[in-house]
Amino acid sequence: MTGRARSAHPASVAPSQPRQSLADTGHQPLPRRSLQARLTLFYATGIYLAGIGILAVAMVPFTGMQRTTAADNSAPGVLTGTGQGIGPGQLLIGSAVALALLVPIAWAAGWFVAGRFLRPLRAVTATAKAISAGNLHQRLNLGEPADELTELGSIIDDLIARLEASFNAQRHFVANASHELRTPLAGLRTLLEVTLADADADAATLRSACQEALALGGHQERLVQSLLALATSERGVTRWDTVDLAAIVTKVLASYRDQATRKGIDLAEHLAPAVTAGDPRLIESLVANLIDNGIRHNDPPGHLAITTQTVGTQVTLSVTYSGPVIPDDQLQRLLQPFQRLAPDRSGHRDGYGLGLAIVDAVAQAHHAALAITARPEGGLAITVRFAHHPIQPAGDE
Repeated sequence: MTGRARSAHPASVAPSQPRQSLADTGHQPLPRRSLQARLTLFYATGIYLAGIGILAVAMVPFTGMQRTTAADNSAPGVLTGTGQGIGPGQLLIGSAVALALLVPIAWAAGWFVAGRFLRPLRAVTATAKAISAGNLHQRLNLGEPADELTELGSIIDDLIARLEASFNAQRHFVANASHELRTPLAGLRTLLEVTLADADADAATLRSACQEALALGGHQERLVQSLLALATSERGVTRWDTVDLAAIVTKVLASYRDQATRKGIDLAEHLAPAVTAGDPRLIESLVANLIDNGIRHNDPPGHLAITTQTVGTQVTLSVTYSGPVIPDDQLQRLLQPFQRLAPDRSGHRDGYGLGLAIVDAVAQAHHAALAITARPEGGLAITVRFAHHPIQPAGDE
């Protein structure tokens, strides 16, 4: 009975301890102190101490001088170097008055100097508050004089410019990706609606519709794989292994020989050992997109030549293929996602416009140099230069 009563009585249950706040424990957050006030205190203290030193140096000679006057008051007073001089009381009063007047002067001068130095920082703060994801065009533009603060402002302007370019590229990419994915989905939906609306559809018609649906589904699958490859390439290299470009090219070429034969494209390879460091999957994706681009955007009878070699401290992968003539002003545009040449120039409507964008992203992730040249007779010459990574003998660390 006792135990039951004790457990049921409210007073017998130990109350839970409330969580103590900072105010209860006596730990108050530090108040925010103005940087200008701290700098003003620093500058004013320096000015005040300098004033004390100057006043002391200026008053020392007067402590040993006195004013003497002739008895008949006919001659003007002259100063001599002997005598009692200025009394201690007068010197103390004069010094106290001078130091009292120096306090507001030092504070005002320190406040003015600190404000002038902090003016660029205020501009940086105001601009940073005004900038948002939709207002990245604004810049600091601190101008002159060229000092550490204006250098900081220039660095921030460059950072904002890169962020603006990144946001614009992201919006452009999302818009294009949405359009590319919407087109096959709309085609698939139209195909299914037309097939279902046909009351006289037989097995052959349904089979044909299913085959077209599978083709559209394969198109979407390849597009998603390309988007994933681009995203993985832009993320950067997460593993660095020793890879031989010649071995990777040999592996990739084996899977494209039949496609090249069907299209009437002659493949030629000149593969010398070219050892570098990087992610094997990303480098294989780079090689596959170069070869696929060279076969897809080619005219039969055409040719594609691929070369790997080591030159000094670099290893080189070169792909040269025939095809339609490409203007020089279109080369940089081809490195952007979903960018294709006009149909009247290339005559090709297939592809997603992601091949060279993936190549560029993989090259940047591996700190490799990518060079694209339009051949006068048609086609492209593409060269990727990686850093040479010599193979270490077994047992070496």
